[in-house]
Amino acid sequence: MYRQGDILIVPVAEDAVPASVRALPPAARDGRGRMVLALGEATGHAHALTAPGELRRDPNPLAPDHLWLPSGGRLAHEEHAAISLPKGWYRVIRQREYVPGAVRVVAD
Repeated sequence: MYRQGDILIVPVAEDAVPASVRALPPAARDGRGRMVLALGEATGHAHALTAPGELRRDPNPLAPDHLWLPSGGRLAHEEHAAISLPKGWYRVIRQREYVPGAVRVVAD
């Protein structure tokens, strides 16, 4: 299990990845070719990887995303130490917060 700021990354066995996740199209990379797991709205800082692989983003913002890294990767962020991830599948969970009447993803 890995944590970088408000992002939690949990390894998932390949046979445990739901078919509905595999059916999702890969998320587009940003202009720098990175897979952006989360982007800070105020700072523009990003939890991002530059590695072969795919990010499968669930359309529900409160549902976890899934990341596939066939040869591993390095998660970087402007304010946190980089994290090396071995090859495999991962569940990507963004921190949530309660506000009166709703639950939402934490925004930087």
